[in-house]
Amino acid sequence: MDVVDIARWQFGIITVYHFLFVPITIGMSAIIAGFETMWVRTNNPAYLRLTKFFGKLFLINFAIGVVTGIVQEFQFGMNWSDYSRFVGDIFGAPLAIEGLLAFFLESTFLGLWIFGWDKLPRGLHAACIWLVHLGTLLSSYFILAANSWMQNPVGYEFNPDTGRAELTDFWAVMFNKVQMVSFPHTVTACYLTGGAFVAGVAFWLMVRRSTPDADRPMYRTAVRIGAVVALVGGLGVAVTGDFQGKVMTDVQPMKMAAAEALYETEQPAAFSIFTIGSLDGSEEVFSIKVPRLLSFLAENDFDSKVVGIDELREEYRATYGQDPGAKYYSPGDYTPVIPVTYWTFRLMIGLGVVAAAGAAALLWVSRRGRLPRGKAWVWLAIAMPLLPVAANSFGWIFTEMGRQPWVVFGLMTTSSAVSPGVSVGEALTSVITLTLLYAVLAVIEVGLMLKYVRQGAEPFVEPPNPKLGEHSDEPLTFAY
Repeated sequence: MDVVDIARWQFGIITVYHFLFVPITIGMSAIIAGFETMWVRTNNPAYLRLTKFFGKLFLINFAIGVVTGIVQEFQFGMNWSDYSRFVGDIFGAPLAIEGLLAFFLESTFLGLWIFGWDKLPRGLHAACIWLVHLGTLLSSYFILAANSWMQNPVGYEFNPDTGRAELTDFWAVMFNKVQMVSFPHTVTACYLTGGAFVAGVAFWLMVRRSTPDADRPMYRTAVRIGAVVALVGGLGVAVTGDFQGKVMTDVQPMKMAAAEALYETEQPAAFSIFTIGSLDGSEEVFSIKVPRLLSFLAENDFDSKVVGIDELREEYRATYGQDPGAKYYSPGDYTPVIPVTYWTFRLMIGLGVVAAAGAAALLWVSRRGRLPRGKAWVWLAIAMPLLPVAANSFGWIFTEMGRQPWVVFGLMTTSSAVSPGVSVGEALTSVITLTLLYAVLAVIEVGLMLKYVRQGAEPFVEPPNPKLGEHSDEPLTFAY
Protein backbone atom coordinates (compact mmCIF):
# COMPACT_ATOMS: atom_id res chain seq x y z
CA MET A 1 0.00 0.00 0.00
CA ASP A 2 1.04 3.59 -0.59
CA VAL A 3 -0.45 6.91 0.53
CA VAL A 4 -3.14 6.89 -2.15
CA ASP A 5 -4.40 3.46 -1.09
CA ILE A 6 -4.49 4.40 2.57
CA ALA A 7 -6.08 7.80 1.94
CA ARG A 8 -8.83 6.21 -0.13
CA TRP A 9 -9.51 3.58 2.52
CA GLN A 10 -9.68 6.21 5.23
CA PHE A 11 -12.03 8.42 3.25
CA GLY A 12 -14.24 5.47 2.37
CA ILE A 13 -14.43 4.17 5.94
CA ILE A 14 -15.19 7.56 7.47
CA THR A 15 -17.67 8.63 4.79
CA VAL A 16 -19.68 5.41 4.79
CA TYR A 17 -19.64 5.28 8.59
CA HIS A 18 -20.91 8.86 8.87
CA PHE A 19 -23.63 8.22 6.30
CA LEU A 20 -25.04 5.40 8.43
CA PHE A 21 -26.52 8.09 10.69
CA VAL A 22 -27.53 10.77 8.18
CA PRO A 23 -30.58 9.08 6.60
CA ILE A 24 -31.90 7.98 10.00
CA THR A 25 -31.55 11.55 11.29
CA ILE A 26 -33.36 13.13 8.34
CA GLY A 27 -36.14 10.55 8.17
CA MET A 28 -36.77 10.24 11.91
CA SER A 29 -36.88 14.02 12.48
CA ALA A 30 -39.85 14.27 10.11
CA ILE A 31 -41.70 11.37 11.76
CA ILE A 32 -41.06 12.68 15.28
CA ALA A 33 -42.32 16.10 14.19
CA GLY A 34 -45.43 14.38 12.88
CA PHE A 35 -45.95 12.54 16.18
CA GLU A 36 -45.67 15.75 18.20
CA THR A 37 -47.96 17.63 15.84
CA MET A 38 -50.59 14.91 16.25
CA TRP A 39 -50.25 15.18 20.03
CA VAL A 40 -50.73 18.96 19.89
CA ARG A 41 -53.81 18.55 17.67
CA THR A 42 -55.45 15.58 19.42
CA ASN A 43 -54.01 15.68 22.96
CA ASN A 44 -53.67 11.88 22.66
CA PRO A 45 -51.04 10.76 25.23
CA ALA A 46 -49.84 7.96 22.90
CA TYR A 47 -48.42 10.50 20.43
CA LEU A 48 -46.48 12.31 23.16
CA ARG A 49 -45.04 9.02 24.43
CA LEU A 50 -43.98 8.08 20.88
CA THR A 51 -42.48 11.55 20.39
CA LYS A 52 -40.31 11.25 23.48
CA PHE A 53 -39.39 7.61 22.90
CA PHE A 54 -38.26 8.01 19.31
CA GLY A 55 -36.89 11.46 20.15
CA LYS A 56 -34.45 9.82 22.55
CA LEU A 57 -33.27 7.39 19.87
CA PHE A 58 -33.03 10.28 17.41
CA LEU A 59 -30.80 12.28 19.77
CA ILE A 60 -28.39 9.37 20.24
CA ASN A 61 -28.12 8.97 16.48
CA PHE A 62 -27.80 12.73 15.93
CA ALA A 63 -24.96 13.05 18.45
CA ILE A 64 -22.89 10.27 16.89
CA GLY A 65 -23.61 11.68 13.43
CA VAL A 66 -22.31 15.12 14.41
CA VAL A 67 -19.12 13.71 15.92
CA THR A 68 -18.35 11.60 12.85
CA GLY A 69 -19.30 14.41 10.47
CA ILE A 70 -16.77 16.84 11.94
CA VAL A 71 -13.91 14.53 10.94
CA GLN A 72 -15.04 14.72 7.31
CA GLU A 73 -13.82 18.30 7.02
CA PHE A 74 -10.40 17.53 8.48
CA GLN A 75 -9.85 14.72 5.97
CA PHE A 76 -9.59 17.18 3.10
CA GLY A 77 -6.65 18.96 4.69
CA MET A 78 -5.03 15.81 6.06
CA ASN A 79 -4.88 13.48 3.07
CA TRP A 80 -6.29 15.47 0.14
CA SER A 81 -4.60 18.86 0.22
CA ASP A 82 -4.02 19.03 -3.56
CA TYR A 83 -7.71 18.29 -4.08
CA SER A 84 -8.68 20.92 -1.49
CA ARG A 85 -6.53 23.52 -3.18
CA PHE A 86 -8.04 22.70 -6.57
CA VAL A 87 -11.73 22.77 -5.52
CA GLY A 88 -11.57 25.12 -2.54
CA ASP A 89 -13.03 28.09 -4.39
CA ILE A 90 -15.99 25.98 -5.55
CA PHE A 91 -16.64 24.06 -2.34
CA GLY A 92 -16.18 27.06 -0.07
CA ALA A 93 -19.57 28.62 -0.82
CA PRO A 94 -21.98 25.66 -0.38
CA LEU A 95 -20.11 24.15 2.57
CA ALA A 96 -19.86 27.51 4.36
CA ILE A 97 -23.59 28.08 3.89
CA GLU A 98 -24.26 24.57 5.15
CA GLY A 99 -22.30 25.24 8.32
CA LEU A 100 -23.45 28.82 8.98
CA LEU A 101 -27.10 28.44 7.97
CA ALA A 102 -28.33 24.85 7.87
CA PHE A 103 -26.35 23.30 10.72
CA PHE A 104 -26.88 26.33 12.97
CA LEU A 105 -30.59 26.15 12.21
CA GLU A 106 -30.94 22.50 13.14
CA SER A 107 -28.63 22.65 16.17
CA THR A 108 -30.24 25.82 17.59
CA PHE A 109 -33.80 24.59 17.32
CA LEU A 110 -32.81 21.10 18.44
CA GLY A 111 -31.50 22.70 21.63
CA LEU A 112 -34.78 24.57 22.09
CA TRP A 113 -36.69 21.33 21.48
CA ILE A 114 -34.63 19.37 24.02
CA PHE A 115 -34.68 21.96 26.78
CA GLY A 116 -37.93 23.75 26.02
CA TRP A 117 -40.60 21.24 27.04
CA ASP A 118 -41.55 23.25 30.14
CA LYS A 119 -40.73 26.65 28.64
CA LEU A 120 -42.39 26.84 25.23
CA PRO A 121 -46.06 26.63 24.29
CA ARG A 122 -46.86 23.25 22.75
CA GLY A 123 -47.40 24.55 19.23
CA LEU A 124 -44.15 26.51 19.27
CA HIS A 125 -42.29 23.54 20.71
CA ALA A 126 -43.58 21.33 17.89
CA ALA A 127 -42.49 23.97 15.38
CA CYS A 128 -38.92 23.63 16.70
CA ILE A 129 -38.62 20.00 15.62
CA TRP A 130 -40.06 20.87 12.20
CA LEU A 131 -37.32 23.50 11.87
CA VAL A 132 -34.78 20.87 12.87
CA HIS A 133 -36.05 18.73 10.02
CA LEU A 134 -35.85 21.70 7.65
CA GLY A 135 -32.26 22.22 8.76
CA THR A 136 -31.36 18.62 7.97
CA LEU A 137 -32.83 19.02 4.47
CA LEU A 138 -30.89 22.23 3.87
CA SER A 139 -27.68 20.60 5.10
CA SER A 140 -28.13 17.70 2.71
CA TYR A 141 -28.88 20.08 -0.17
CA PHE A 142 -25.69 22.11 0.19
CA ILE A 143 -23.49 19.06 0.78
CA LEU A 144 -24.98 17.27 -2.21
CA ALA A 145 -24.44 20.39 -4.32
CA ALA A 146 -20.72 20.15 -3.60
CA ASN A 147 -20.68 16.42 -4.34
CA SER A 148 -22.69 16.89 -7.55
CA TRP A 149 -20.03 19.32 -8.78
CA MET A 150 -17.51 16.48 -8.49
CA GLN A 151 -19.77 14.36 -10.71
CA ASN A 152 -20.53 17.13 -13.22
CA PRO A 153 -18.30 20.25 -12.90
CA VAL A 154 -20.22 23.41 -13.91
CA GLY A 155 -20.09 27.14 -13.17
CA TYR A 156 -16.30 27.34 -12.93
CA GLU A 157 -13.24 28.55 -14.79
CA PHE A 158 -9.80 26.97 -14.63
CA ASN A 159 -7.02 29.40 -13.73
CA PRO A 160 -3.76 28.08 -15.23
CA ASP A 161 -1.68 30.51 -13.16
CA THR A 162 -2.93 29.16 -9.84
CA GLY A 163 -3.86 25.68 -11.04
CA ARG A 164 -7.27 26.01 -9.39
CA ALA A 165 -10.91 25.82 -10.45
CA GLU A 166 -12.54 29.17 -9.67
CA LEU A 167 -16.25 29.78 -9.15
CA THR A 168 -17.93 31.87 -11.85
CA ASP A 169 -21.60 30.96 -11.44
CA PHE A 170 -22.84 30.09 -7.94
CA TRP A 171 -26.36 29.26 -9.13
CA ALA A 172 -25.06 26.84 -11.75
CA VAL A 173 -23.41 24.91 -8.92
CA MET A 174 -26.56 25.06 -6.77
CA PHE A 175 -28.83 23.91 -9.60
CA ASN A 176 -26.49 21.47 -11.31
CA LYS A 177 -28.61 18.89 -13.15
CA VAL A 178 -26.94 16.12 -11.16
CA GLN A 179 -27.96 17.93 -7.99
CA MET A 180 -31.55 18.22 -9.20
CA VAL A 181 -31.90 14.43 -9.25
CA SER A 182 -29.47 13.49 -6.46
CA PHE A 183 -31.19 15.58 -3.79
CA PRO A 184 -34.72 14.15 -4.14
CA HIS A 185 -33.29 10.64 -4.55
CA THR A 186 -31.26 10.95 -1.35
CA VAL A 187 -34.05 12.57 0.66
CA THR A 188 -36.67 10.00 -0.32
CA ALA A 189 -34.15 7.30 0.63
CA CYS A 190 -33.89 9.01 4.03
CA TYR A 191 -37.67 8.85 4.47
CA LEU A 192 -37.56 5.16 3.54
CA THR A 193 -34.82 4.67 6.16
CA GLY A 194 -36.53 6.66 8.92
CA GLY A 195 -39.87 5.00 8.28
CA ALA A 196 -38.33 1.53 8.30
CA PHE A 197 -36.49 2.30 11.52
CA VAL A 198 -39.65 3.45 13.30
CA ALA A 199 -41.74 0.58 11.92
CA GLY A 200 -39.16 -2.07 12.83
CA VAL A 201 -38.55 -0.85 16.39
CA ALA A 202 -42.25 -0.32 17.08
CA PHE A 203 -43.18 -3.73 15.64
CA TRP A 204 -40.60 -5.48 17.82
CA LEU A 205 -42.02 -3.75 20.90
CA MET A 206 -45.59 -4.52 19.82
CA VAL A 207 -45.03 -8.28 19.54
CA ARG A 208 -42.66 -8.57 22.51
CA ARG A 209 -44.29 -10.68 25.22
CA SER A 210 -43.19 -8.39 28.06
CA THR A 211 -44.88 -5.35 26.51
CA PRO A 212 -48.02 -4.34 28.48
CA ASP A 213 -51.19 -5.03 26.52
CA ALA A 214 -52.28 -1.44 27.05
CA ASP A 215 -49.23 -0.22 25.10
CA ARG A 216 -49.65 -2.45 22.04
CA PRO A 217 -52.14 -0.14 20.25
CA MET A 218 -49.67 2.73 20.63
CA TYR A 219 -46.87 0.73 19.05
CA ARG A 220 -49.22 -0.49 16.32
CA THR A 221 -49.90 3.15 15.44
CA ALA A 222 -46.16 3.77 15.15
CA VAL A 223 -45.73 0.62 13.02
CA ARG A 224 -48.37 1.73 10.56
CA ILE A 225 -47.15 5.33 10.34
CA GLY A 226 -43.54 4.22 9.88
CA ALA A 227 -44.53 1.63 7.28
CA VAL A 228 -46.54 4.18 5.28
CA VAL A 229 -43.62 6.65 5.34
CA ALA A 230 -41.25 3.88 4.24
CA LEU A 231 -43.53 2.83 1.38
CA VAL A 232 -43.98 6.40 0.14
CA GLY A 233 -40.24 6.94 0.48
CA GLY A 234 -39.55 3.72 -1.41
CA LEU A 235 -41.81 4.82 -4.25
CA GLY A 236 -40.01 8.16 -4.33
CA VAL A 237 -36.63 6.41 -4.43
CA ALA A 238 -37.73 4.34 -7.44
CA VAL A 239 -39.06 7.35 -9.39
CA THR A 240 -36.14 9.67 -8.61
CA GLY A 241 -33.66 6.84 -9.19
CA ASP A 242 -35.03 6.45 -12.71
CA PHE A 243 -34.41 10.14 -13.40
CA GLN A 244 -30.98 9.94 -11.80
CA GLY A 245 -30.00 7.01 -14.02
CA LYS A 246 -30.80 9.01 -17.14
CA VAL A 247 -28.83 12.04 -15.98
CA MET A 248 -25.94 9.77 -14.98
CA THR A 249 -25.91 8.26 -18.47
CA ASP A 250 -25.76 11.76 -19.93
CA VAL A 251 -22.90 13.14 -17.80
CA GLN A 252 -21.06 9.93 -16.81
CA PRO A 253 -21.81 7.21 -19.35
CA MET A 254 -18.89 5.14 -18.09
CA LYS A 255 -20.58 4.82 -14.68
CA MET A 256 -23.75 3.45 -16.26
CA ALA A 257 -21.77 1.00 -18.39
CA ALA A 258 -19.75 -0.06 -15.33
CA ALA A 259 -22.93 -0.56 -13.30
CA GLU A 260 -23.99 -3.16 -15.86
CA ALA A 261 -20.48 -4.47 -16.65
CA LEU A 262 -21.41 -3.69 -20.26
CA TYR A 263 -18.19 -3.96 -22.29
CA GLU A 264 -19.71 -4.02 -25.76
CA THR A 265 -22.11 -1.34 -27.00
CA GLU A 266 -25.65 -2.74 -27.31
CA GLN A 267 -28.83 -1.57 -28.99
CA PRO A 268 -31.19 -2.37 -27.35
CA ALA A 269 -29.44 -3.23 -24.09
CA ALA A 270 -30.65 -5.76 -21.53
CA PHE A 271 -30.36 -5.31 -17.77
CA SER A 272 -28.74 -8.22 -15.92
CA ILE A 273 -30.34 -8.96 -12.57
CA PHE A 274 -27.67 -11.52 -11.71
CA THR A 275 -24.46 -12.52 -13.49
CA ILE A 276 -21.72 -15.07 -12.91
CA GLY A 277 -18.53 -14.52 -14.85
CA SER A 278 -14.89 -13.46 -14.67
CA LEU A 279 -13.87 -11.12 -11.86
CA ASP A 280 -13.68 -8.07 -14.12
CA GLY A 281 -17.02 -8.91 -15.77
CA SER A 282 -15.51 -9.20 -19.24
CA GLU A 283 -16.54 -12.84 -19.66
CA GLU A 284 -20.04 -14.07 -18.84
CA VAL A 285 -20.81 -17.63 -17.72
CA PHE A 286 -24.42 -17.31 -16.61
CA SER A 287 -26.83 -14.39 -16.24
CA ILE A 288 -30.48 -13.53 -15.72
CA LYS A 289 -31.44 -10.56 -17.89
CA VAL A 290 -34.46 -8.39 -18.57
CA PRO A 291 -34.46 -7.51 -22.30
CA ARG A 292 -34.35 -3.80 -23.23
CA LEU A 293 -34.59 -2.62 -19.61
CA LEU A 294 -31.13 -1.04 -19.50
CA SER A 295 -31.98 0.98 -22.63
CA PHE A 296 -35.04 2.35 -20.86
CA LEU A 297 -33.14 3.10 -17.65
CA ALA A 298 -30.43 4.92 -19.57
CA GLU A 299 -32.38 6.81 -22.24
CA ASN A 300 -36.11 6.38 -21.50
CA ASP A 301 -36.39 4.40 -24.73
CA PHE A 302 -36.57 0.61 -24.89
CA ASP A 303 -34.78 0.65 -28.27
CA SER A 304 -31.97 3.10 -27.45
CA LYS A 305 -28.25 2.39 -27.66
CA VAL A 306 -26.14 2.08 -24.51
CA VAL A 307 -22.43 2.69 -25.10
CA GLY A 308 -20.15 0.04 -23.61
CA ILE A 309 -16.96 0.27 -21.58
CA ASP A 310 -14.58 -0.53 -24.46
CA GLU A 311 -15.93 2.23 -26.71
CA LEU A 312 -16.00 4.76 -23.86
CA ARG A 313 -12.45 3.89 -22.88
CA GLU A 314 -11.23 4.81 -26.36
CA GLU A 315 -13.35 7.97 -26.34
CA TYR A 316 -11.87 9.07 -23.00
CA ARG A 317 -8.35 8.36 -24.20
CA ALA A 318 -8.95 10.56 -27.22
CA THR A 319 -10.43 13.31 -25.04
CA TYR A 320 -8.17 13.22 -21.98
CA GLY A 321 -5.06 11.49 -23.27
CA GLN A 322 -2.97 9.00 -21.36
CA ASP A 323 -3.54 9.74 -17.68
CA PRO A 324 -0.07 10.11 -16.13
CA GLY A 325 -1.56 9.90 -12.63
CA ALA A 326 -3.39 6.63 -13.10
CA LYS A 327 -2.21 4.21 -10.45
CA TYR A 328 -4.91 1.58 -10.19
CA TYR A 329 -5.50 1.19 -13.89
CA SER A 330 -3.37 0.91 -16.99
CA PRO A 331 -2.54 4.38 -18.36
CA GLY A 332 -5.56 5.89 -20.06
CA ASP A 333 -7.92 3.15 -18.89
CA TYR A 334 -10.45 5.47 -17.17
CA THR A 335 -12.45 2.44 -16.03
CA PRO A 336 -13.73 1.95 -12.47
CA VAL A 337 -13.48 -1.35 -10.63
CA ILE A 338 -16.24 -3.29 -12.39
CA PRO A 339 -17.14 -5.88 -9.69
CA VAL A 340 -17.59 -3.05 -7.16
CA THR A 341 -19.84 -0.96 -9.40
CA TYR A 342 -21.83 -3.96 -10.64
CA TRP A 343 -22.64 -5.44 -7.22
CA THR A 344 -23.07 -2.24 -5.22
CA PHE A 345 -25.59 -1.06 -7.82
CA ARG A 346 -27.61 -4.25 -7.39
CA LEU A 347 -27.29 -4.36 -3.62
CA MET A 348 -28.49 -0.76 -3.45
CA ILE A 349 -31.59 -1.56 -5.49
CA GLY A 350 -32.22 -5.00 -4.02
CA LEU A 351 -31.99 -4.05 -0.36
CA GLY A 352 -34.14 -0.98 -0.96
CA VAL A 353 -36.82 -3.11 -2.60
CA VAL A 354 -36.69 -5.64 0.26
CA ALA A 355 -37.05 -2.82 2.82
CA ALA A 356 -40.11 -1.42 1.02
CA ALA A 357 -41.57 -4.93 0.75
CA GLY A 358 -40.94 -5.44 4.46
CA ALA A 359 -42.81 -2.22 5.23
CA ALA A 360 -45.75 -3.45 3.15
CA ALA A 361 -45.69 -6.77 5.04
CA LEU A 362 -45.73 -5.02 8.42
CA LEU A 363 -48.57 -2.80 7.27
CA TRP A 364 -50.55 -5.85 6.20
CA VAL A 365 -49.91 -8.03 9.23
CA SER A 366 -50.70 -5.23 11.72
CA ARG A 367 -54.10 -4.37 10.22
CA ARG A 368 -57.31 -4.44 12.28
CA GLY A 369 -55.59 -4.79 15.61
CA ARG A 370 -53.89 -8.09 14.78
CA LEU A 371 -50.94 -9.29 16.86
CA PRO A 372 -48.75 -11.65 14.80
CA ARG A 373 -46.57 -14.22 16.52
CA GLY A 374 -43.59 -16.15 15.29
CA LYS A 375 -39.83 -15.71 15.03
CA ALA A 376 -40.03 -14.75 11.37
CA TRP A 377 -41.82 -11.50 12.24
CA VAL A 378 -39.32 -10.74 14.99
CA TRP A 379 -36.43 -11.17 12.55
CA LEU A 380 -38.20 -8.92 10.03
CA ALA A 381 -38.58 -6.25 12.71
CA ILE A 382 -34.85 -6.49 13.49
CA ALA A 383 -33.91 -6.36 9.80
CA MET A 384 -36.12 -3.39 8.93
CA PRO A 385 -33.88 -0.64 10.38
CA LEU A 386 -30.77 -2.26 8.85
CA LEU A 387 -31.90 -2.92 5.26
CA PRO A 388 -32.29 0.67 4.02
CA VAL A 389 -29.16 1.78 5.92
CA ALA A 390 -27.17 -0.85 4.03
CA ALA A 391 -28.86 0.15 0.74
CA ASN A 392 -27.86 3.79 1.31
CA SER A 393 -24.27 2.77 2.02
CA PHE A 394 -24.01 0.67 -1.14
CA GLY A 395 -25.53 3.54 -3.09
CA TRP A 396 -22.83 5.94 -1.92
CA ILE A 397 -20.08 3.42 -2.63
CA PHE A 398 -21.44 3.03 -6.15
CA THR A 399 -21.69 6.80 -6.66
CA GLU A 400 -18.12 7.47 -5.58
CA MET A 401 -16.41 4.34 -6.93
CA GLY A 402 -18.24 4.58 -10.25
CA ARG A 403 -16.61 7.96 -10.87
CA GLN A 404 -13.09 6.53 -10.61
CA PRO A 405 -10.36 7.14 -11.62
CA TRP A 406 -11.66 10.73 -11.34
CA VAL A 407 -12.01 12.64 -8.09
CA VAL A 408 -13.50 15.50 -10.14
CA PHE A 409 -14.85 14.07 -13.35
CA GLY A 410 -12.80 15.12 -16.36
CA LEU A 411 -10.59 17.50 -14.36
CA MET A 412 -8.60 15.72 -11.65
CA THR A 413 -7.75 12.07 -11.05
CA THR A 414 -7.87 10.59 -7.57
CA SER A 415 -4.19 9.71 -7.50
CA SER A 416 -3.23 13.32 -8.26
CA ALA A 417 -5.42 14.71 -5.44
CA VAL A 418 -3.60 13.33 -2.38
CA SER A 419 -1.43 15.40 -0.05
CA PRO A 420 2.17 15.30 -1.34
CA GLY A 421 3.71 15.74 2.11
CA VAL A 422 1.99 12.85 3.90
CA SER A 423 4.08 9.73 4.45
CA VAL A 424 2.83 6.15 4.42
CA GLY A 425 3.43 5.89 8.17
CA GLU A 426 1.46 9.03 8.92
CA ALA A 427 -1.43 8.00 6.72
CA LEU A 428 -1.48 4.47 8.16
CA THR A 429 -1.43 5.79 11.74
CA SER A 430 -4.34 8.08 10.89
CA VAL A 431 -6.55 5.41 9.34
CA ILE A 432 -5.87 2.89 12.14
CA THR A 433 -6.55 5.47 14.86
CA LEU A 434 -9.77 6.72 13.32
CA THR A 435 -11.02 3.22 12.54
CA LEU A 436 -10.48 2.12 16.13
CA LEU A 437 -12.13 5.29 17.41
CA TYR A 438 -15.13 4.73 15.17
CA ALA A 439 -15.34 1.12 16.33
CA VAL A 440 -15.63 2.38 19.92
CA LEU A 441 -18.31 4.86 18.86
CA ALA A 442 -20.18 2.02 17.14
CA VAL A 443 -20.21 0.00 20.36
CA ILE A 444 -21.51 3.03 22.27
CA GLU A 445 -24.17 3.77 19.64
CA VAL A 446 -25.46 0.20 19.47
CA GLY A 447 -25.35 -0.20 23.25
CA LEU A 448 -27.35 2.98 23.88
CA MET A 449 -29.85 2.18 21.14
CA LEU A 450 -30.49 -1.34 22.44
CA LYS A 451 -30.77 -0.12 26.02
CA TYR A 452 -33.46 2.46 25.30
CA VAL A 453 -35.31 0.33 22.75
CA ARG A 454 -35.66 -2.42 25.36
CA GLN A 455 -36.99 0.11 27.87
CA GLY A 456 -39.74 1.16 25.50
CA ALA A 457 -41.82 4.30 25.80
CA GLU A 458 -41.95 5.87 29.24
CA PRO A 459 -45.29 6.28 31.04
CA PHE A 460 -47.30 9.36 30.16
CA VAL A 461 -46.55 12.49 32.16
CA GLU A 462 -48.52 15.61 31.29
CA PRO A 463 -45.98 18.33 30.44
CA PRO A 464 -46.68 21.97 31.28
CA ASN A 465 -48.06 24.24 28.58
CA PRO A 466 -46.76 27.67 29.53
CA LYS A 467 -47.58 30.86 27.75
CA LEU A 468 -44.71 32.44 25.89
CA GLY A 469 -42.53 34.37 28.32
CA GLU A 470 -44.01 32.79 31.41
CA HIS A 471 -41.38 31.85 34.06
CA SER A 472 -38.68 33.13 31.68
CA ASP A 473 -36.24 33.55 34.57
CA GLU A 474 -36.22 29.83 35.39
CA PRO A 475 -33.33 27.77 34.01
CA LEU A 476 -33.92 25.38 31.14
CA THR A 477 -33.97 21.71 32.09
CA PHE A 478 -32.86 18.69 30.10
CA ALA A 479 -36.01 16.78 29.14
CA TYR A 480 -34.44 13.36 28.47
